[in-house]
Amino acid sequence: MPFELATAARIVFGVGAAAQVGAIAGEHGRRALVVTGRDPTRAEPVLEVMRAAGLELAVFTVAGEPTVADAERGVAAARASACDVVVAVGGGSPLDAGKAIAALVRNPGPPLDYLEVVGRGRPLAHDPAPFIAVPTTAGTGSEVTRNAVLAASEQRVKVSLRSPKMLPRAAIVDPALTLSLPPLVTADCGLDALTQLIEPFVSRKANPITDALCRDGIARAARALPRAVADGRDLDARSDMALASLLGGLALANAALGAVHGFAGPIGGAFAGAPHGAVCARLLPEVLRINARALRQREPGSPVLARLDEVARLVTGDPAATLDRAVEHLRALVASLQIRPLAAYGVQATDLPELVERSRRASSMKGNPIELTDAELHEALVAAL
Repeated sequence: MPFELATAARIVFGVGAAAQVGAIAGEHGRRALVVTGRDPTRAEPVLEVMRAAGLELAVFTVAGEPTVADAERGVAAARASACDVVVAVGGGSPLDAGKAIAALVRNPGPPLDYLEVVGRGRPLAHDPAPFIAVPTTAGTGSEVTRNAVLAASEQRVKVSLRSPKMLPRAAIVDPALTLSLPPLVTADCGLDALTQLIEPFVSRKANPITDALCRDGIARAARALPRAVADGRDLDARSDMALASLLGGLALANAALGAVHGFAGPIGGAFAGAPHGAVCARLLPEVLRINARALRQREPGSPVLARLDEVARLVTGDPAATLDRAVEHLRALVASLQIRPLAAYGVQATDLPELVERSRRASSMKGNPIELTDAELHEALVAAL
């Protein structure tokens, strides 16, 4: 089968890798816009490394998951500081915000000119400013993807700004930067990472390279996540989760996702307090179950059925496991990590028809291994409530 693989121009992984941020950023510019989360003091060790390398820094913060308005504010800040390189330090929100700012600062017009679904979807005319990603969580894999997820507040949906030109110039992944994450954030992010390894493995666009990445990452995340949540100072577990997140980002950027993420965008856009990882975690076992049933009923010869059983073996560590066992295992894992149901974030039964309709338009839904009916999509949401 034909396929391609594209990723960040450079990936630096390992404990202590953050010490290289200043030198690497300095290869691309001298004035950096540094995008951080709501508490920029968490990025201070990385900022110190950059200052020591002689870079001039302007710090831009995003309070939560980035919005279109955040991207516009960031572009204004980048232009005001005459930055020539953008460095994002933090979780998926600062990384996506930084990626969007780097793209938009060198392309004219408002973000809606380039956004999928709610915008005009125009391709970027010019290369983005050099962008360097330094993740401090283990979940999104945004350090090696070619899109930035933004909340379009007026349309109450999260959508992507996407272009092959948006792949970072460098991804610097230091597991030590994740040691201070609290247990619930570790769980939310880690379950997002696991979802982003499973969905590409069973997607319509899976290929031999992403398969290899996913096989390693699924098994790695499944065994390391409970340990990382139980003991945040377990550097081996943190390293495994950082690597699993990186592998998931590589996989989703070169294969596709599926119905779990097809739902997650509309839910995250409509219910601002719903953590992305928690939404994915609650939906993952239900979508896997319904996908398997739909394939057995409508495409019984599909090779994805064998892949779903392989997912079960990787997740459980049991060489005899089938998908039904994986569904039970994932439900138990989600419960043990105290991930709340969708209803805890305000999702009600009356919201489900609109969420089904919105999810159908999500780009991630196109990667699902089989087209699900409205009734099947509704069933998955009900089970996750």
